[in-house]
Amino acid sequence: MPKLTYREAVTKAIADELRSDENVIFFGEDVGESGGVFKTSPGLFEEFGPGRVRDTPISEEAFIGAALGAAITGLRPIAELMFADFIPVAMDQIVNQIAKYRYMTNGQFTVPLTIRAPQGAGAGFGTQHSACAESWLMQHPGLMVVVPTTPSDMYGLLRAAIREDNPVIVLEHKMLYNTSEDVPDNPAPMKIGEAKIARPGRDVTIVATQLMTQRSLQAAEELAKEGIEVEVVDLRSMAPLDKETILRSIERTHRLVVVEEAPHSAGWGGDIVSLAANEGIYWLDAPVVRVNMGGALVSYSPPLEDEVVPNVTRIAQAVRHVVNA
Repeated sequence: MPKLTYREAVTKAIADELRSDENVIFFGEDVGESGGVFKTSPGLFEEFGPGRVRDTPISEEAFIGAALGAAITGLRPIAELMFADFIPVAMDQIVNQIAKYRYMTNGQFTVPLTIRAPQGAGAGFGTQHSACAESWLMQHPGLMVVVPTTPSDMYGLLRAAIREDNPVIVLEHKMLYNTSEDVPDNPAPMKIGEAKIARPGRDVTIVATQLMTQRSLQAAEELAKEGIEVEVVDLRSMAPLDKETILRSIERTHRLVVVEEAPHSAGWGGDIVSLAANEGIYWLDAPVVRVNMGGALVSYSPPLEDEVVPNVTRIAQAVRHVVNA
């Protein structure tokens, strides 16, 4: 069982799908000979050639629109946006065309299109290159949105996305690219829409994604020394959302903390709070707490960036507050 980094899982998933289906193509900015700005596509251009792996102009709206055209005419395109922050440049194509095309044609067309984008803070890229895009995308019916945390999940969910007949946005956290774990030699594509209990516990449920899942697990380790057992739910998929796993966890622990790398206003954590209030209110023994970025922007300054993004200390404090409420 070899070790695989999150970055290598991206490359392997794309390569395996390119090998298994001649209709799969891959394009984006600097994904060809240079191997991608985050080095997630090295060797693909050399193996599959410019007909299937190609660089695009710096025009997100144009090549995302081209990806839609390719998808509805028989191909399975993978389009890479260099940063998730550039999604708004192509939002008309994503929201008004890609998300709605299958519905508007009454199912006469499928849209087997995967859009990948690195996201998240922590690398000092500043406010225009550090956003997380889940909340922008998951409100639009017709889009599937996945947020892998581990190399295994990255590989399995990306392969599943490429095989899906509906459009899938795969958001990859930049701060996870160097993380690694043992991964089976030939893991199968995963089912989209299933959360994972990353750590079982009895006292408090934390719902989180990606880097916030990692930090929540670190906080859980610290809190265990104080006798507080935290259950960490890694969502993995935002649309569809695995409501059942979240609710069953709340039923076990009776307390809920939501940790999101996003502003408070209209953040996806509000959906989790709404779910808990509507379907889990009688299990809750304390108010729900959201730990997020408030109303702040991400700064180039490392200390300011660290202050904005939820950290282990803030997460642990929120759990203590809920336990003692």
